[in-house]
Amino acid sequence: MLIIFVVLSQYLKHVHVRHVPILERFSLLVCIALLWVYAHILTASGAYHHTALHTQISCRTDRSNLISSALWISIPYPLQWGAPTFNADHAFGMMAAVMVSLIESTGAFKAAARLASATPPPAYVLSRGIGWQGIGTLLDGLFGTATGSTVSVENVGLLGSTRIGSRRVIQISAGFMIFFSILGKFGALFASIPFTIFAAIYCVMFGIIAAVGLSFLQFTNMNSMRNLFIVGFSLFLGLSIPEYFSRYMTGAQNGPAHTKAGWFNDYINTIFASPPTVALIIAVVLDNTLDVRDAAKDRGMQWWERFRTFRGDSRNEEFYTLPFNLNRFFPPS
Repeated sequence: MLIIFVVLSQYLKHVHVRHVPILERFSLLVCIALLWVYAHILTASGAYHHTALHTQISCRTDRSNLISSALWISIPYPLQWGAPTFNADHAFGMMAAVMVSLIESTGAFKAAARLASATPPPAYVLSRGIGWQGIGTLLDGLFGTATGSTVSVENVGLLGSTRIGSRRVIQISAGFMIFFSILGKFGALFASIPFTIFAAIYCVMFGIIAAVGLSFLQFTNMNSMRNLFIVGFSLFLGLSIPEYFSRYMTGAQNGPAHTKAGWFNDYINTIFASPPTVALIIAVVLDNTLDVRDAAKDRGMQWWERFRTFRGDSRNEEFYTLPFNLNRFFPPS
């Protein structure tokens, strides 16, 4: 999957059919379809009968009889699984998860704007996106989903791979998601895609996002030893500390923070298990305490002054005005 996806999306992206870059636009769909059919052939032919359980879970297309056990039509509705419960420990754990989600979503918003060749989103736009994300999480709680809503980082990477940054595409995709949530058989069909196919996709998508994040460093002076120290130190600890927390949890069945206060444990273990959050905390502390006055220009802050407000750039209205004249209810500040 990984090899075919890279070949089609990068090496053959200039192949056009009726002046349409068909492989650049649809390489992901083509790869998923080909490998999905291939995996189903292997499953039906019994290729996985004598393999390890982990291999079967990752590669078979008939996991847990998903398609046969799914209902044709199942309409979700609020409080379907009972009335919501409240627990202080869980609430603090969710607050930590929301904070991590806000940090990761903010980075994804900025990456999406860069890949779509838009201006950097001003604070008002970031707040608006996070606010709607909160409403989505509230609806998730009412409908009893397993997780809350957050930005799909891999979809931002897909934007960079396909070069499609249209709102209409997102709206149609949302419609498909609602449609497949009602028709259970179709949803189960897509849930039968082997995990290994997703793993290959993530290798490319997360790589694109990481590269976009690094590209923002061009606005700083990377000849400065101060900046090199901050970037290197925060990146290394951003990878190392969450890995330590992950391995600790796997071995001890609890996090490094395991006091008698469950809410405190959830808060610390959740925050420090997120690589972007750890890297951001370390980078922000160092950047705002280490030679701040002497390195004002090296920090690159002057490049972002004009984009801090919605009116700072005339192109913001083109990129960030809400559709259907919704700006009347959510006026930019």
